Amino acid sequence: MLSMYMIQAGIGAWQDLIPEELRLLFPVVLFLANLLVLAVLLYLVGLVVVGRKRSLLTDAFIISFLGSVLSTVFFMFLPYHLVALLFSTLAWLLLIKRLFKIGWFGAVAVGVLSIIVFLAVVIVISFEFGILYTIIDRFFSFLLLNT
Repeated sequence: MLSMYMIQAGIGAWQDLIPEELRLLFPVVLFLANLLVLAVLLYLVGLVVVGRKRSLLTDAFIISFLGSVLSTVFFMFLPYHLVALLFSTLAWLLLIKRLFKIGWFGAVAVGVLSIIVFLAVVIVISFEFGILYTIIDRFFSFLLLNT
């Protein structure tokens, strides 16, 4: 979506903004940054939902690593995105359930709370960078009251 918007604006694709010698390094750094953010987020949410004894940072890191890898594999190799989303969600919930040693209801609670906290962080960051209105206008235009 971002690439299409940049091309329509005459900026070009976002990949063109990265120097040629760093184009392979960029996805690796992006994956590691996402991994770190997901691990910390899952750890904090795990502390709230399951407690200090069962929520470990290493478990949260393993959940975020395996969940990210499995989600990527599902979306790469399954032809239907809805099926890939279903398998990805099930994999995340199963990882949370097994590693935090909780039931399905607790895994769903950790997952939902993680999504809520993630969206709150994204909204705060986009507000700080001044792009919140652009995101809402581009992706959630049905929420705006046009007079």
